[in-house]
Amino acid sequence: MAKQKSRFNPRKQRQFIRSIIPFTLVIVAISGLITYLWIYSEVDETLKELEIQQSTVVELNDEISNLKDNIEYLLRVDVLTSRAKNDLGMVFTAPETIAIYVDKSTFNENK
Repeated sequence: MAKQKSRFNPRKQRQFIRSIIPFTLVIVAISGLITYLWIYSEVDETLKELEIQQSTVVELNDEISNLKDNIEYLLRVDVLTSRAKNDLGMVFTAPETIAIYVDKSTFNENK
């Protein structure tokens, strides 16, 4: 019986596989580097955004503190009085005193 020739020569097949391995490794390495750079750039952008948000938080906290100080200042009685006199033109009168005289005899009768 004659030996049947296979479609593919084993030597050529091994040579083909050996030539594909470096090509595949290069493709995998390049795609890995591209993925690494993409992830690195995303992390870098996220860190920059985080720093911006943290600085915004600090600025807003400072602004809140300043507003609280202004509110405390404006709630003082002397500031309210000066604003009422100067800005609103209000006139303050002297406090009135009311004196009530009670006859002691009315207390003695009820007892």
